Amino acid sequence: MKTAQRYLALDVLRGMTIALMILVNNPGSWAHIYAPLRHAAWHGCTPTDLVFPFFLFVVGVSMFFSFSKYNNSLNRESLLKIGRRTLLIFAIGLFLNSFPQWTADFSKLRLLGVLQRIALAYGLASLIVLATPRKYLPYLGGIILLAYWALLAGMGGADPFSLEGNATIAFDKAILGENHLYKGFGTPFDPEGLLSTLPAIVTVIIGYLVGSLIKNAEKSRVPQTLVIYGVAGIAAGLLWGQFFPINKPLWTSSYVLYTAGWASLVLALLIWMIDLKGYSRWTTFFVVFGMNPLFIFALSGLWAKTLTRLIRFPGIDGKMTNGYTWLYREIFVPLAGDLNGSLLFAISHVLIFWLIGLILYKKKIFIKV
Repeated sequence: MKTAQRYLALDVLRGMTIALMILVNNPGSWAHIYAPLRHAAWHGCTPTDLVFPFFLFVVGVSMFFSFSKYNNSLNRESLLKIGRRTLLIFAIGLFLNSFPQWTADFSKLRLLGVLQRIALAYGLASLIVLATPRKYLPYLGGIILLAYWALLAGMGGADPFSLEGNATIAFDKAILGENHLYKGFGTPFDPEGLLSTLPAIVTVIIGYLVGSLIKNAEKSRVPQTLVIYGVAGIAAGLLWGQFFPINKPLWTSSYVLYTAGWASLVLALLIWMIDLKGYSRWTTFFVVFGMNPLFIFALSGLWAKTLTRLIRFPGIDGKMTNGYTWLYREIFVPLAGDLNGSLLFAISHVLIFWLIGLILYKKKIFIKV
């Protein structure tokens, strides 16, 4: 029987994604952000657009290791774990959407979000990978990506991959109702909607297949193999992107391949550097995030909403402003200016939640979410 291989690189990559998620979600001002820390306006992919798919990719890789205790098969124990974890993560996301207005009118509550997508992608991908022979998973993933392309191309408007004309809007409106969709794009459109969760499931499945590869392959050959798959994924994504544009809000099929390719390359580099060459002294910062990832991410979201919606301070002009804006304007702008102050604000949040994670890490408290 093959001995399971432990990869510190996986914990580091998981921690990196959480640190970056906190960084890009908490600028001091959305009007003052360095270009790499912005999402693409619509089509395209910035470094920030890699963060969320990287996390789902790592979820998939970790699934292979965690499901080994169930012999990577669908049974009562694995079903209970999948069900509990899916419901818990979804419920936390819904709680954050409603916070702090628990008694408000829920007829306009957004039902989906980042945590809800993680929950659905994890839950559905788990059922698929445990119920399907592993050799068929690449074909099933390909079918899902092709079907999603066909749905958007065939059921959209004159410009089926545009914000206004894509088919996910009609689908999500029909299932969830317009009032429960995200409005941040200026129109009811949810970038974590139900239909676009289909390709996100494939991101997790690809991660699961990578988990199988790195657990069962000769450790010294893993980086080389991941580089080959990574380059192939990037190339396939760019090629498909000529017909089905790379797009994070739609989570297009080309985006799935492109981002999974980059995730494979980054994981290859980390495995080579950390697990093969032993350059690991720098990793503790990210391991701290990687040990309690979803708890720290959810806590950062709760904190941001508390600052924005519950805390008020008088500004220099005497007008009351929320705590988030007050900290940026009164503390960080005087220190570093508008743009660098916005970045410093975001970095300070990363460090605050790292300190919380460090306390948990040192006390060996690992909160399973």
